Amino acid sequence: MADDAGERTEAPTPRRRQESRERGQVAKSTDLSSALLLFGGLLALRLFAPRLASSLLKVLRENLAVEDPSAFASVDVVSVVSSAGMLALSAAGPILFMVLLLALISNLLQVGFLFTLNPLTPKLDKLNPINGITRLFSTRTLIQFVMNILKLIVVTFVAYFAIKNRMSHVMLALAVDGWQQVLLFSSVLYDIGLQLAAALLVLALLDFAWQRYKHERDLRMSKQEVKEEMRRMEGDPIVKQRRRKMQFAAAMQQIQTAVPTADVVVTNPTELAVAIKYDAGAMQAPKVVAKGADYLAKKIREVAMLHGVPIVERKPLAQALYKAVEVGQEVPEQFYKAIAEILAYVYQLSGKSAAKKAAAPAA
Repeated sequence: MADDAGERTEAPTPRRRQESRERGQVAKSTDLSSALLLFGGLLALRLFAPRLASSLLKVLRENLAVEDPSAFASVDVVSVVSSAGMLALSAAGPILFMVLLLALISNLLQVGFLFTLNPLTPKLDKLNPINGITRLFSTRTLIQFVMNILKLIVVTFVAYFAIKNRMSHVMLALAVDGWQQVLLFSSVLYDIGLQLAAALLVLALLDFAWQRYKHERDLRMSKQEVKEEMRRMEGDPIVKQRRRKMQFAAAMQQIQTAVPTADVVVTNPTELAVAIKYDAGAMQAPKVVAKGADYLAKKIREVAMLHGVPIVERKPLAQALYKAVEVGQEVPEQFYKAIAEILAYVYQLSGKSAAKKAAAPAA
């Protein structure tokens, strides 16, 4: 038999999850953030690189294309560099913005909005060399090492086939000169980089799934931990059980003393029962003196029959009174008409005085 205090077989409670999140312990893959930035950055480069290159070439032509070499001595280098820098920054702005946006999206998708300084708090147990050695040779470290080897193998194969499929472009680039060679090599390197980024993104998604699984497993609780948390959040179950017994005893006492004095009991007919009393000389409106559901409703009916209190079945009225009126409270005005009809009917059956009939609450 599993030890309740030792084996973690229970799913984590919402409180356990919240405490873990407040400590900064969340499922997150740094590989996913890096791969998403790399892949998105390459796509942004494909979209905005022509504009960036065009801007830089324009600056070079305007500031370096002079007929007289001696004119270079009068060139304001600071102005040229500043102008080129501002132009390059404006052209590269969309790329930087997309990379920043991807970083935010990656964090929000994995963690959501979370700000905590708890991970930065110094922890002395991390300085313990014995704990460090234990973590170094743990099963988790071994699994992570194997996963890193598999990632390296996959990336190597993807790179190999990407280069192999573009050898013709590489050979063509070696046969041309000038800008054509630069463009060909750039195109080949970009395509290879994009394939590697896609492969890394797939591996990062798998790593994130593993991190989620590992985080969920770490959050699991033993039966004893669940019981302890229930005591902290909701109180001791023994005390709660004792409190419920006291409340039940008080309700039974209320039924035994109040129902015999009631004028009528309105029922559902079996699930609910509401005892109503009306004294025109002492009350402004009828009052609920007892109510109950299921077993308590049964006891109310039994006490009412024992003492000759009329029982009237009115399903909608019983449900409305049970939900809206507490024991000891007067009924709201919207129920006056229905209760007046019931009291008039009950008074007629029981032969009570005409004066008391006339004193029934008006609709």
